Amino acid sequence: MLFDDVVIIKQAEKEDEATVITINCPDKTGLGCDLCRTILFFGLSIVRGDVSTDGKWCYIVFWVVGKPGTLWSLLKKRLLEACPSCSSANTLIFYHPESQPPKPADVFLIKFCCHDRQGLLHDVTHLLCELELVIQRVKVSTTPDGMVMDLFFVTDTRELLHTTKRKEDTHDHLKAVLKDDLLSCEIKMVGPNFTACSNGPPSFIPPEITEDMFNLELLDENKHESVSVSVSVMIDNSLSPAHTLVQIVCHDHKGVLYDIMRTLKDYNIQISYGRFMKKDRKICELDLFIVQADGKKIVDPNKQSALCSRIRMELVRPLRVGLVNRGPDTELVVANPVELCGKGRPLVFYDITLALKMLNMDIFSAEISRHLIGGREWEVYRVLLNEGDKLCVQKGKIEEGVRKMLMGWDR
Repeated sequence: MLFDDVVIIKQAEKEDEATVITINCPDKTGLGCDLCRTILFFGLSIVRGDVSTDGKWCYIVFWVVGKPGTLWSLLKKRLLEACPSCSSANTLIFYHPESQPPKPADVFLIKFCCHDRQGLLHDVTHLLCELELVIQRVKVSTTPDGMVMDLFFVTDTRELLHTTKRKEDTHDHLKAVLKDDLLSCEIKMVGPNFTACSNGPPSFIPPEITEDMFNLELLDENKHESVSVSVSVMIDNSLSPAHTLVQIVCHDHKGVLYDIMRTLKDYNIQISYGRFMKKDRKICELDLFIVQADGKKIVDPNKQSALCSRIRMELVRPLRVGLVNRGPDTELVVANPVELCGKGRPLVFYDITLALKMLNMDIFSAEISRHLIGGREWEVYRVLLNEGDKLCVQKGKIEEGVRKMLMGWDR
């Protein structure tokens, strides 16, 4: 099979049409999650999907829509990197986080000082995303005299940030965005300890907020304002002698297919056949024929119940959003679960900063950290908002605006 035939992208010819992405490669458990994460990182939405596999080789088709400036050639390259090599087609690759830990990527610190202005943090975040620099941790602080010190801990998708050329190119792009506001900039490699996960709930969040945001039990959907349709997850073992059928109906949100796929990957479940479709009323329907790591159906009622509950929870609350009082100030807290492989949800910080920019909110400080809570690793985003009269007026809209942006309900 030719290398160029592994991923084929047929771009839409009309505005109301979807671009078709066809992937034909060896199979592995979690491949769907890796592909959906890549597509989500490029800001695209999957409106339809089909997947089939014989356990060794898979055939996947995604219909996607999104922004007009998508770099399709770069997307193809990243999707190719997510696919197993053709030499692995003689065996199915199962995901075992204990026995196959991924090699940690090199972490770099981008440290710069500049004059503050509204929307600065989002503009920098947007630039880093365009440069394929994945933000792992952030610490941003503002001084009383209007200066900003930004610390971005990033990994480089292109694996070139150790080179002088890539560093200079990054500096030049920052200079182009910040112009004369940029006073100094330094890029250097740092150890992985700077992005390490901390044990226990974040001490900076009150216990009542922690219990609400990180409770693994499914909340009553009727009490959650962001859910406008119930989530249905059904399991059926009667339709196939070799597979368990999982049928899902839920409200659409940004990355909905990614949320389902990452859950199945964490449970080490293999998809043999699947079909995904978005309906006109923004309702998503998904049929998946799956097997466990041992290649057998899921017959244990406890395992069935656990899987259904987890999928339902991840679809009702893929991200947690809350506001915390800091005396006279207000802090926005957003959290999302991290995959067992250590990868976080794409573009969360991008969406947070964009929502606040659109709300004309000034950011005093921001920080990203990871915490082990309830046996799961969480990525926690903290944004301290500047106090002022306009904050009091808009306080009720902050949480709603950020949640809508994160969920893709702002369109």
